[in-house]
Amino acid sequence: MTVTLEVSAGVGTIRLDRPPMNALDIATQDRLKELAEEAAGRDDVRAVVVHGGEKVFAAGADIKEMQLMDHTAMVVRGKALQDSFTAVARIPKPVVAAVTGYALGGGCELALCADFRIAADNAKLGQPEILLGLIPGAGGTQRLARLVGPSKAKDLIFTGRHVKADEALAIGLVDRVVPAAEVYEQAHAWAAKLAQGPALALRAAKESVDAGLETDIDTGLAIERNWFAGLFATEDRERGMRSFVEEGPGKAKFL
Repeated sequence: MTVTLEVSAGVGTIRLDRPPMNALDIATQDRLKELAEEAAGRDDVRAVVVHGGEKVFAAGADIKEMQLMDHTAMVVRGKALQDSFTAVARIPKPVVAAVTGYALGGGCELALCADFRIAADNAKLGQPEILLGLIPGAGGTQRLARLVGPSKAKDLIFTGRHVKADEALAIGLVDRVVPAAEVYEQAHAWAAKLAQGPALALRAAKESVDAGLETDIDTGLAIERNWFAGLFATEDRERGMRSFVEEGPGKAKFL
């Protein structure tokens, strides 16, 4: 399998495994979508890590495969390509990308689908599609601009240049830079900590932020308000408030 899902201590690791560079061919895209949807639906998965292994996250699409496709073929395939990445972005649980080595093109777009990105100090990220006479097609023009702002996104997309880890951190493309040997360990630790939190409240928080970014402030506030009120019907809310009153803040344990 080119993509696998392993679950441990509430954390599901979606692992890309297509040596040597984890090129994202059609079969890998389809498998990614399948496992993202599985992780979204499994009760024993409360947080997710997306990982490409110790050497490389993903160096982009399979260019040899794409070269054989004409306009008609890509019209048919384009939505399926985006849907495979959107399935990761819509996992209703915390998702962290553990980025090692190259995360280029589709690899960078996949990292953009996570809620949090931990990168190795030797990582390089970028959207080099312009060098092929193309633009990003798996969400890069949209998610990158929302993350780092339109000016910085245009710089990366227009030039196709690679961004080293320190610059990626400075512009907000990644959230933490660590030694390469510690990337997966720290990503798993971040996910494991959140896996112990209140699952429905975390889902509400993620959906409120993500949906709110796509609309005006009043609609966003309505989304937040509805989720906020709805959480008062949950057992986790009862447990959290009871623990706060009886034991003090930060001591609640959620199922």
